[in-house]
Amino acid sequence: MKIITISREFGSGGRELGKRLSDQLGWDYYDSEIIAAVAKNSGLDPAYLEQTLSDHGWRNFPLTFRGTLGSAAYIQSSGVELLLEQRRVIRQIAALGKDCILVGRNADVILEEYHPFKLFVCADTGAKVRRCRQRAPQGEDLTEKELIRKMKRIDRMRAQTRELISGSGWGEREWYHVTLNTSEWELPALAPAVAAFALSWFGRKE
Repeated sequence: MKIITISREFGSGGRELGKRLSDQLGWDYYDSEIIAAVAKNSGLDPAYLEQTLSDHGWRNFPLTFRGTLGSAAYIQSSGVELLLEQRRVIRQIAALGKDCILVGRNADVILEEYHPFKLFVCADTGAKVRRCRQRAPQGEDLTEKELIRKMKRIDRMRAQTRELISGSGWGEREWYHVTLNTSEWELPALAPAVAAFALSWFGRKE
């Protein structure tokens, strides 16, 4: 079984790259599907669940508690309970034994024992702003300053979650096999090259 995990800065195109890699390789793809499974297991609305996990309701807990994530104090936070359920879903996906790509949600550290190929996708601020504008939901009309503030907030929360789960640094190069800057790339052209590199990496491991 081969697993590719994609961590990404908000607006860098990591989600789209993951889907294109899935199409290129013919592997299963998991992104919003993870949220849907957690929602089904918890009986919550997927939109509410996505918002709760994105807002990181557990962020006020001391990060030094990460070794006792399942403790009673943590479980009292609904956000942490959902985080634990999300981890269970990710591990269930891996247990299926199928080649797959997982986007975000710290799947790389949750599935470390499966030796995934770990990508971190980033881009410069201008490129991320352009990509966010191209993919903005209907009715969203943020100024550039507001959009940059949103990107920084989401990335800061992602870093805090990773610290909580594993103590490792989100976006720090030593935790990934490849850090990919998409600023000057069109993702349809980039995906085949990344797919070929990933297959070569897995080939060396076999």
